[in-house]
Amino acid sequence: MTSNTSLPSTQRKTNYRWVICSMLLIALVINYLDRQVLSLTWEEFIKPEFNWSKGDYGLITGVFSLVYAVAMLFAGRMIDYLGTKRGYAVAIGVWSAGACLHTLCGIMTCGIVTGDWIFSFTGSSEHIHSSVEASAALAMSVTTVSVWLFIVARVVLSIGEAGNFPSSIKAVAEYFPKKDRGFATGIFNSGAQIGALVAPFVILPIAAHFGWEMSFFIIGMLGFVWLGAWLFIYLPPRKNPKVNAAELAYIEQDNVADARLQHETVAEEVKENNEAKVGLLKPFTFRQTWAVIFGRFFPDSVWWFLLFWIPTLIKEIGGCDPSSMLGMTAIATVYLISMLSLAGSYLPTYFINRSKLNPYSGRMKGMFVFALFPLIGLGAIPLGYINMWFAVVIIGIMAAAHQSWSANVYNVVSDMFPKSVVATVTGAAGLASGLGSFMSNYGAGRLFDYAEKSHMSFLGFHDQYAGYMIFFIFASFAYLLSWTIMKILVPKYKLVKL
Repeated sequence: MTSNTSLPSTQRKTNYRWVICSMLLIALVINYLDRQVLSLTWEEFIKPEFNWSKGDYGLITGVFSLVYAVAMLFAGRMIDYLGTKRGYAVAIGVWSAGACLHTLCGIMTCGIVTGDWIFSFTGSSEHIHSSVEASAALAMSVTTVSVWLFIVARVVLSIGEAGNFPSSIKAVAEYFPKKDRGFATGIFNSGAQIGALVAPFVILPIAAHFGWEMSFFIIGMLGFVWLGAWLFIYLPPRKNPKVNAAELAYIEQDNVADARLQHETVAEEVKENNEAKVGLLKPFTFRQTWAVIFGRFFPDSVWWFLLFWIPTLIKEIGGCDPSSMLGMTAIATVYLISMLSLAGSYLPTYFINRSKLNPYSGRMKGMFVFALFPLIGLGAIPLGYINMWFAVVIIGIMAAAHQSWSANVYNVVSDMFPKSVVATVTGAAGLASGLGSFMSNYGAGRLFDYAEKSHMSFLGFHDQYAGYMIFFIFASFAYLLSWTIMKILVPKYKLVKL
């Protein structure tokens, strides 16, 4: 079908593309709400019921991060195969089912351990408590069974959530011309910070008044509500009666330029086809690949730790429950400060434009600045002792620095690699991110348990605070370490030639 590539002068274009963008934003808000339920409820509500240790929680969050990273390798291909509408529907359907599946973990733990299948949240909780009090053996069974049930639920959640970003990017590509895609992506991507901001004010009151199970169930059901709206709202632009000819012409304005350049790109397409035949392991023979991998491994381990442990840190440093108004405000403040990354991410572009640097040099200069900010993490625990808000502000600045760093690490891939291997390198970096996240969450949980049980002392801090201090020392230098490794591996801008 021939595209209508001229914008009708007598017709005012519709703006249905922004309805689609709004849907993508809402989906990402729901995504981060689902992701945050466990981190907000485990310490105050779930831990006492199942007798979890920090190591148990670290294992659950670590497995989530690892499976999410592995699933990202396959999610894009699945979305391309199913199409945007069906692909996103499957993704949010799976992750919403995973979110709701957490609701049954208490009932199933009670049934497996005691043999009493009581389909009541209150009843199952009472039976679990009586089992814990009955004997140490039953208490261990409750802990072990509940941990593995939560791991299963988190695996389902992570597999579904892996389809969120590929689906959103594909929808933006279908509904926006190239010049608007960056702006549209920035709008829907702000849903991550919005979700994290509102999460404590939504999730914790539900858990406090109706039980932690209902917080998983209600937030999980939001995904199914969105799914119903998505199936009703989304159609490809050419098949959508809400998109008039003027808006369709605007969306497809790139087609004219693409057609004009078609005769110039034949040679390039042949080259791309030849590059596509490159073996899966070939990209790993380049220093640039390993630079990107290390650019994600250490920094992402810090980010995922902060994402899952902030409520616990605030409770133990500040002495306030996450469900209190003070606790919820502190958690929200961290993510509010992290939104500074929206401005910080522009710094490398400023360097590139002002100093006429090549993309890699400009990004590395900007990323060096971002790597300096986490050094204030050395003061998170010492200053947190004086006042909790010092720690809150420091952690928020570290989160903002990470988001700015992360946005530019992604772009390093497209700066140096041919399009035919960008997905492979990005997937490898994502897997490295997952491995780092698993190690930091699981390792931190074990470290905190050991520090508390052994009454560890470190730099004047004792018990779990000694463990926190050790982790924040690592977190403070992780970005400079990654930057140094990247600079050693790729000292100057060099395109990869396959």
